[in-house]
Amino acid sequence: MILAENLTKRFGGRVAVDHASFSIPQGQVVGFLGPNGAGKTTTMRLLTAYLPADEGRAELAGIDVESDPLTVRRRLGYLPEDNPLYDDLEVTDCLRLMGRLRGMSDDAKRDERVKAVIRSCGLRKEVGSRVGELSKGFRQRLGLAAAIIHDPEILILDEPTSGLDPNQVQEVRGLIADLRTQKTVLLSTHILPEVTATCDRVIIINAGRIVADGTPSDLAGNLADKNRLHVELKGPADAVQAALSGLPGAARVLRPADETGFVIESAAGADLREEVFRLAARSDWPILGMRQERLSLEEVFRALTQNQ
Repeated sequence: MILAENLTKRFGGRVAVDHASFSIPQGQVVGFLGPNGAGKTTTMRLLTAYLPADEGRAELAGIDVESDPLTVRRRLGYLPEDNPLYDDLEVTDCLRLMGRLRGMSDDAKRDERVKAVIRSCGLRKEVGSRVGELSKGFRQRLGLAAAIIHDPEILILDEPTSGLDPNQVQEVRGLIADLRTQKTVLLSTHILPEVTATCDRVIIINAGRIVADGTPSDLAGNLADKNRLHVELKGPADAVQAALSGLPGAARVLRPADETGFVIESAAGADLREEVFRLAARSDWPILGMRQERLSLEEVFRALTQNQ
């Protein structure tokens, strides 16, 4: 549903997007991550025909973005970073206008759709208010409602939860989850837990280049050069640490200050859980907890984008 092939965009002597390539199938929700200035917004503008590419090409729903931008825009819902809205319009009138601009000429059907997106985006209390009177959070909800007013197949959302409180963030996550069975979604965000909660897949861009593409767990596994096993044993702490350090394959045993128990580091691919179980049985130390740890998405993000 979304295809980018060697997309490149320059502004003067600066390369904002550098031969970026990826594809997104129907029904997938993909998080688009990167530090400030990495090229996220520019890539989204290339995909939505907001900007022309200097090199490469893009397709949405099989339609070439450069050769047929109007058809692409009809199939697409786009929430841009700056969320432009008409401040003097009342909320319902704003959505009616957006529907008309999207070619929804049947007044009755358009009004039914307006009511539906007002419900789904949590805007019922703001009906009657002017757009300029809305808080940032409700403006963001209205921008999302405008993006889906014409029931598009593809959604491209640039920071869709920016400015929302935790309850509103959860509601928007729920809306995206509801849409995932019907639509393909590409969303950018700086809130990494949101990606873990919402997205099937992560694409990370840095300095204009795609540096990672996969599920959060796959990215963590590919980057990890060691295993980390978190263990809680009921026994004398110093004796437990010494015994764990003596296990075959244990490279280092840590006692995190903010956690209970120990973290055993070993070579990637090593599995010490059986050895820990045998040690606990020999020493008569009850096992209170044991789990393998992977790199968090935040650690993956930092490893791929720092000092580049």
